[in-house]
Amino acid sequence: MTSTKYIIIGAGLSGLTTAYMLHKMGETNFLVLESRERIGGRILTENGIDLGATWFQNHHENVIDLLDELKVEKFHQYNKGKSVLVYNSMAPEHYFENDPNHPSAYRIGGGSLAIINALAKAINNTIKTEQTVTSIEVKGKTVTVTTNKETFSAEKVIITIPPRITERINFVPELPQELTIAMKTTHTWMSNAIKVGLTFKTPFWRNKNFSGMLIGQVGAVVELYDHNDIENNTYALMGFVNEALRDLTPEARKTKILDYLKKYLGDEILDYIHYKEKDWSKDKDTSCKTIKSIYMSPSYGNHLFTEKYLNGKLLFSGTETSPVYGGYMDGAIYSGIIAAKKLTVK
Repeated sequence: MTSTKYIIIGAGLSGLTTAYMLHKMGETNFLVLESRERIGGRILTENGIDLGATWFQNHHENVIDLLDELKVEKFHQYNKGKSVLVYNSMAPEHYFENDPNHPSAYRIGGGSLAIINALAKAINNTIKTEQTVTSIEVKGKTVTVTTNKETFSAEKVIITIPPRITERINFVPELPQELTIAMKTTHTWMSNAIKVGLTFKTPFWRNKNFSGMLIGQVGAVVELYDHNDIENNTYALMGFVNEALRDLTPEARKTKILDYLKKYLGDEILDYIHYKEKDWSKDKDTSCKTIKSIYMSPSYGNHLFTEKYLNGKLLFSGTETSPVYGGYMDGAIYSGIIAAKKLTVK
């Protein structure tokens, strides 16, 4: 059995923020257990495409401060030129241009994974991947954490994975009923999203004075945006797929997506280099069988997640638990910072 002072469950943005903060405070006696074979959680960048968390705004000060501290660049989402609004499949599309005086959202230079890699740089030796936690048991002053591969012991444990995923863990003693109900009823951010990304040899939409933005609830893609990198060396489009296409075969869904984008952006859409989809509902570490789509802002930051449990040895963190900007990267970072402070309080 491996013994350590603290165990952090989940190597997503919140968990790695906590680990980074502990390391910054001079604490090195901790482990981060991650069920996936990679770090990042719902931050995933492939071929320059952010298939998970992507944007943040001026008021997301925790993201901005952390990026500055880690010396990771940020840049504004491109939105110059004509954008397309499709509000009725039987009516012509509507074109509009964004107000240049209104600042667009930010993206992270190098993709959102850049903040994950920067956080993990100093603590890589504390992270153990492919470790799915199955049980957490308190015996006296020790917490025993069992995974699919190993058993660990610690003084305190912090859970940063989504509450609905946490429900799969067997707790001894059992958690309070009101907390388990809160776990079951807290929506998991991104759990119902399907994202799509395409890369190209040229930014053909910019050359045609299009912003790359396409908005509409009636087609195969409900949102699409320019996704060029910060240096403008990689040319890409990225967006959200209509969930009505979830049950199609990947080939049939791809055909509908390309046909739809071709209609509004032109034949050049077919000249892609890479095409990638990510259906987060199929990701066992993010979603579950009882997902449901939520288009209004779900309720996050339940006060029950701010308490300590199992004789003060168990804490919760993660964007769904955050009372500040829950469901955003900012909420994940905020909760991670607060969790590190709580862990070290005697």
